[in-house]
Amino acid sequence: MNAHEPAPTRRGLSTPEELLTVPQVMARLQLGRSAIYDLLRTRQLASITLGRSRRIPAHAPTDFIRTRLDQEAAA
Repeated sequence: MNAHEPAPTRRGLSTPEELLTVPQVMARLQLGRSAIYDLLRTRQLASITLGRSRRIPAHAPTDFIRTRLDQEAAA
């Protein structure tokens, strides 16, 4: 890869992944802090740790909702 080529990222995007904070995800999912951390702990919501901070990829809340809808449709 040369200096003019964009670095490959997840899902083949040429732009960096947007990372959300826990409060941003709380607002998007309309859930409390404990509920979000439970979803992170059980890996139902994807995240990474940067230093002491937890960051959630912007696609993760949408992926979580799709998974839950599929689970409920199958039940």
